[in-house]
Amino acid sequence: MANRMNTNRDTKVNKRKTGSGEYFDYSLLFITIFMVGFGLVMLYSASSYEAAMEFGDSKYYLISQLKAVVIGVILMVVVIKLDYHIFKKPLIALAAYFGSILMAMMVLTPIGVSANGASRWISLAGFSIQVCEVVKIGVIVFMAFVIEKKAKKLKNIGTFLLCMVFIGISAGVIALITKDLSSSIIVAGIGVVMLFVACPRISYFVIMIGAGVAAVAGAIMIEPFRFERIRVWLNPEKFADEGGFQVLQSLYSLGSGGLFGKGLGNGIQKLGYVPEAQNDMIFTVICEELGVIGGIAVILMFIFMIWRFMIVANNAPDLFGSMLVVGVMAHISIQTVMNIAVVTNSMPNTGVTLPFMSYGGSSILCLLIEIGIVLTVSKRIKFE
Repeated sequence: MANRMNTNRDTKVNKRKTGSGEYFDYSLLFITIFMVGFGLVMLYSASSYEAAMEFGDSKYYLISQLKAVVIGVILMVVVIKLDYHIFKKPLIALAAYFGSILMAMMVLTPIGVSANGASRWISLAGFSIQVCEVVKIGVIVFMAFVIEKKAKKLKNIGTFLLCMVFIGISAGVIALITKDLSSSIIVAGIGVVMLFVACPRISYFVIMIGAGVAAVAGAIMIEPFRFERIRVWLNPEKFADEGGFQVLQSLYSLGSGGLFGKGLGNGIQKLGYVPEAQNDMIFTVICEELGVIGGIAVILMFIFMIWRFMIVANNAPDLFGSMLVVGVMAHISIQTVMNIAVVTNSMPNTGVTLPFMSYGGSSILCLLIEIGIVLTVSKRIKFE
């Protein structure tokens, strides 16, 4: 079991016993369902005006997201029915890793789709798929496989560096091909957190963090628009015409909601003032309409979900299952923190969506698959 993972089997877990004698984390299932439902409500509130203006149908974004949710729920149920050890098979793990990287490279082919000046999607059978979301799942499955296989050798610098190479390849492909530095950071963060939980050598991570900071700094300097985002972040008022407008309107929206908000559907900033309110800025709509109380409630929901992940990871039957859950936990945690940090201007704008709530079919579909992975691990937990 992972070095830093608490493996105390006496930990009390809120699970119910199924007819087959297995356990299931209903708390995680219920909070997921609630967050998806809440996200759909807030998505409609945030997007109805723009959808009506652009498509003539106020429910356009809602219906599109609802289709992805239905497919995601079906896939989640399928994954729950599986034994998670199927992902441990070398062929499956390798296919998840290299298949996701190959899919990311396909944005350069004729099936690649561009939007808002970025090529980050591919079109398959009439559906657009954001490739970075698939890569996140690929990294989670493959790194769990590698860590489980090399658990006793992670102390060796050679094995550690090999793991870092695998992480770096995935993150590098996203950064270089799709020009999506924020998603690249999330992919790298997923792998690093999984490795940190499993590897006892703190000194390795000090060096690695330094190398990571240098890599991010280099990526920022290579692309001028990234450096401009930092300038805007430091002084949004001065650069309101060069990207600071969205941040300023977001802050106005956060401040105008007060303690209890203006009421669901009564927000003003979403009426063309906050660009892409239904995407990475949906948290501003939540805070404006539901107030500080609503914003805190959303944060508490994520904290509760992460706590459930920790419970499942601590009690997983083996290291592989534990690492799968840690990977999902790292993904949702990092992405949530980054989104809220951007909305509150605590970090430069990165275009990261809020899990389960922002508009994005690929995102919600892949997130539900990840929840299915965690739940199928929870089914195999047994207590004496």
